[in-house]
Amino acid sequence: MATPDPEARVRLDLNNPVFQENLLTLQKPDRHAALDTLGRLRQMSWNQVYRDNGLKWERIISFKPPAGIDAIHSLRITQSRRATAYRDGDFIRLLTIAADHDSTYGKK
Repeated sequence: MATPDPEARVRLDLNNPVFQENLLTLQKPDRHAALDTLGRLRQMSWNQVYRDNGLKWERIISFKPPAGIDAIHSLRITQSRRATAYRDGDFIRLLTIAADHDSTYGKK
């Protein structure tokens, strides 16, 4: 498998049904903030995602990722919510939007 290019532009995969449900049921201000973040992600390189202090791309180590996925990460999608995702080549595959910060990491 080729090493992913850190300068490649991020491509979005929003097809996960759980992510779609989470996004579409957000209250209007959070939904608009999430869409703004997704729009910003589309314009960034992977290197920019890794370094962006607003997104806070972080590896989740509290649970093991499914087979075939190197790591699950979280990123700030709104001021109060984080999304889970993983990198697959140039794609960011979005999985969920957590109801609260701690639930992103499997904590309570």
